[in-house]
Parts: sequence; structure tokens; C-alpha cells
Amino acid sequence: KATVSVLYWAAEMHSLRCLSRQARRASGLQLVECPRDAMQGLPNFVPTEDKIRYINKLLEVGYHTIDFGSFVSAPAVPQMRDTVDVLKGLNLKESKSELLAVVCNVRGALDAAQHPEIKYLGFPLSISEEFQQRNTRKDIMSALETLEKISDICKNSDKELVTYISMAFGNPYEEKYSPELVSEFVGKVVDLGGKTISLADTVGSGTSTLIREVFSIVIPAYPEVVIGAHLHSSSATATEKIAAVLDTGCTRIDSAIGGMGGCPFAKSALIGNVPTESVIAQCQLSDFEHGLNMNKFVEAQAIKHELFGVAVSEIILQCYLGVYFKRGEKRCQY
Repeated sequence: KATVSVLYWAAEMHSLRCLSRQARRASGLQLVECPRDAMQGLPNFVPTEDKIRYINKLLEVGYHTIDFGSFVSAPAVPQMRDTVDVLKGLNLKESKSELLAVVCNVRGALDAAQHPEIKYLGFPLSISEEFQQRNTRKDIMSALETLEKISDICKNSDKELVTYISMAFGNPYEEKYSPELVSEFVGKVVDLGGKTISLADTVGSGTSTLIREVFSIVIPAYPEVVIGAHLHSSSATATEKIAAVLDTGCTRIDSAIGGMGGCPFAKSALIGNVPTESVIAQCQLSDFEHGLNMNKFVEAQAIKHELFGVAVSEIILQCYLGVYFKRGEKRCQY
């Protein structure tokens, strides 16, 4: 009980500190929490009731969007086979957050489109032929054709399409890559009606210098489009990558509490999402108002820690944020 009290006190102090700062960008910053990406590569199935409990708490935090599940092949991504059951258990009435579900084909898009609770359908389009085959079992040309059909489904079902440009900062397959190629693919999506496009560092290969270069080319080229960042990173470089993103004027950032996640189809080792804690910390340093309810965020962290444990990097970030965990607490695994 004492530990919980300290957590709430620290969260409240942090909220007051945030309110006292002059926010350089008080609105327009879209923070996207990604429990789907966090869980999809886990080897052991996360019980449906645990997913519901965790995501329901995330819905109270104040994110712009929750990337909560996917309508994909159950054998390919068994962790997401209960997405419909999870959706049925979510409490959306009091939440300002919207739901996003990832789809990889027309069938998945049609299934997702049947659920009015879902606002966004996310589709992964890779600039790497190798990864497009690994991730969706189709080549890039076929993926573009699928994307066009999914775009039409969104228009006809009052959904909005979010396209992820995978391998936007390089790939591990020695295929050709350049920032100009990324911009070219963004243009292809825009031609199909895309209005929200996230550049994905699928395997964490992007440096802060490259991230600045890519976003500095893409954002001015497509001012009418929301250009987001879906970065994977080691904890050591996450904060500098987020700083690079914010410096370029990007207004949409995906993350996962504790830096969990990674794409199971990219290569053998999973590279986690940038930690939401790092995003919050960098927003504070850069005078961006993140708009999250920190008390609810701490509660969501506690559920995440209970279900999935705590990484050492999380504890370091907690110290920065002023939220501390006692050594020896059950859910802290050193």
C-alpha cells in the first residue's frame, strides 16, 4: 500500500510539473499505445481476460489511439486469435481513445469493418520485397493492390486507413534503400487516398541522424498528410530517436509501455517498440504537452508489470519521471 501511495504521489507531482511548463505544442500530438505490437511476438498466449484488463486501463490514460488487435491468420499470429473476444470486453464509453486494428488482406479488412467500435484499420506496406513477403505473403505490387481495396473498404464502412511504411529506415536483407525511396512510397499511398502514414523502423536500424533526414524530406513533401513514427529501438537509443522525431515536426508517435514488442516476421531477434516512458520524458524535455493522465498511466504500468515483468531500462526511466519501484517488490524482476 505504501508503494502504491508513492506511485500516486510521484505521478501527481509529475502532472503538476507538466502543467507548469509552457507547452510548445499544446495540441495535435497523437500518441498511440500499441499493446498489440507489445504482445504479438510473445511465445505464451496471454489470456483474453488479461488482455481486456490491460487494454481497458490503457483506454483510461488518454491516448489518441490504442492499437489493440489484428484481424490476421490465427496460425500466423496465434497471440491475436482472440481479438474479437477482446473487443467485446472493452469499455469504450468513457474513453476518448480510438481503436486501431491491423489487417493484412481484404478478408481481414472486411472482418474488422463489421465492428463499429474500430475507427482505424492499419495496413503494413514494406519498401522491402523480402519483408513484404515475410509479413503478408505477397510482393509489393500485390500489396499495393490490396491496399487500394482496403482503402475502398474503409471509405465504405466509415473507417480511416493508417498505412505503415515498413523498413522505412533500412533493412537487414541488403536490399536497396534511401530516404528518397521512402518518400516515393509515401507518394504511392497518398495517391491511393492515404491520409495517415506511419514510417516504421521495423528492426531498429535507424539512427537519430537518419530519422531526422527521412522525416525532414517526407513531412514537407506531404503537408496534407499526418506522418507518424512507429519506431523500434533498444532502450539505449530510444530517447534520442524520439527527440529526432519531435524535432522534425512529426505529430504522431507509436510506443509501448516498457518498450515491449517487436515484429516476429522481420528477423530472429525481436526489437521492442520505443518505450512510452521515453516518449513522455522527451515530451517533457522538449516542452510538448503529452496530455496523458499520469495517475492512470501508472495504473496501466502496474498491470503491465504484473503480467509481463519489469525491465531494468524501465526502472531507469521511472527514476527520471519521478516514479520509483522498491527493490524486491514482487512485480519488479531484476
